Amino acid sequence: MPPVYLLTAIAAMMLLHYLFPGRQLLNAPWRWAGLAPIAAGVGLVLWVARLFSRRKTTIKPGDVSSALVTDGPFRISRNPIYVGMTTILVGVAVSLGSLTPWLVVPLFVALVGRNVIAVEEAILAETFGDQYAHYRARVRRWI
Repeated sequence: MPPVYLLTAIAAMMLLHYLFPGRQLLNAPWRWAGLAPIAAGVGLVLWVARLFSRRKTTIKPGDVSSALVTDGPFRISRNPIYVGMTTILVGVAVSLGSLTPWLVVPLFVALVGRNVIAVEEAILAETFGDQYAHYRARVRRWI
């Protein structure tokens, strides 16, 4: 489940920061700047959750969707929830201020892309056929 990936990534970032911080990139008060991407990422995830709720379709990965949502942030990204989660991780890395938490961000993107997005896209292609193929052709996977 993507929230488990997100929480695991945050825990890994914190462990890396406290056990193997590497070089300190940002000092206080600059680390407070991490709150902006955290808030933006949470806002994006909540916006998408609200869109799914309005369309009465599932937000749970692996479940079959009853509607193909293509408006709002889905006009820019086929996976705005994962963009939001990645933005949250960027904010956490900035807030921690050290180098090693940044190692988790590309790992999260790779794992979600392979283990979650690929599965979701296969289900959407099977469920929505040409409609999803046209959408996929005009909107990028991430941004």
